[in-house]
Amino acid sequence: MSGKLTHFDAGGQAHMVDVSDKAVTSRIAVAECHVRMQPETLALVTTGDARKGDVLGVARLAGIMGAKKTAELIPLCHPLPITKVTVDLTPDADLPGVRIEATVKTTGQTGVEMEALTAASTAALTVYDMLKAAEKSMEIGGLRVVLKDGGKSGRYEAGARA
Repeated sequence: MSGKLTHFDAGGQAHMVDVSDKAVTSRIAVAECHVRMQPETLALVTTGDARKGDVLGVARLAGIMGAKKTAELIPLCHPLPITKVTVDLTPDADLPGVRIEATVKTTGQTGVEMEALTAASTAALTVYDMLKAAEKSMEIGGLRVVLKDGGKSGRYEAGARA
């Protein structure tokens, strides 16, 4: 792990990192999380019987929108020209709940990890919002970057979780 936090200057003050001298490269990041719920709540998703409508479709759009708004939500993030966002939501009876994976791509001078994390978490929050009338005890968890590639620091892949 690097000993230097890039969002602090020599005096310890928070600042936006200067990326003007970085090379423009293709960059990708993938983030994941899940929403754990009761099997009966998951059935509302899989049968399409949720009162508010298509839970997974609305959450997918919310995740895409979240990725595009990241620089407005996270104070020191750079606004980026995002070239692709995909948000996959998969019902999982073994969880039980919904697994979420967000992939964000750009060609630029800084990575898109924050955009992928924002997409996944926004999708998860939307799943919760759409189903909260049926179950308030749902749990959102496991938010993490599982892949990052491009730029000076190269490729990162998370190990499998136990």
